Amino acid sequence: MKSLLFAFLFLISCTESKAQESTDVLPKEKISELKNYIKNKDYNQNLAVFINFKIHSGKYRYFVYDLKNDKIIQKAIVSHGSGSVIKRSNQLQFSNVEGSYQSSLGKYEIKESYSGKFGKAYRLKGLDSTNSNAMQRAIVLHSFGCVPDLESQNLSCLSLGCPMLSSKAFKETAKHLDQSKKSIILYAFY
Repeated sequence: MKSLLFAFLFLISCTESKAQESTDVLPKEKISELKNYIKNKDYNQNLAVFINFKIHSGKYRYFVYDLKNDKIIQKAIVSHGSGSVIKRSNQLQFSNVEGSYQSSLGKYEIKESYSGKFGKAYRLKGLDSTNSNAMQRAIVLHSFGCVPDLESQNLSCLSLGCPMLSSKAFKETAKHLDQSKKSIILYAFY
């Protein structure tokens, strides 16, 4: 009986720590905000992508999220723009300006894929005033060889403003994007 009780308590503590992990990396208010934004709009209501730029760039901060079952289904490392780096600071800065090489915050509609200099990539249409120039800035979701698959204390390589994934992570995301009949929203926040 003691061992059954111990196993039950262990299972509960593991479940709570997983739930706590989701809350730490992906705040509930950001999930709720996105759910309210897409409600009654012609976007995929089941899946979304989140980027939490508050998290160290060598850690998982890119999340494909199941909105119906409230769970993370993919975690990955994602780069930010070289212009977002503030010298001698752990803080980042963001911009919507052409030539800034900074990442932009806000909600994006993940549009069609195309084949470009990075191979397959997805166009991103900025839906907020903070990222409305994404198309003209050619901010796209793509893979790049310098982005690692596994977390470490090292910073990820930098982009010119695009969210870049490892090849493996990009292929996993592409499966979700290509299977969706409606556009999926990506929400980058800080």
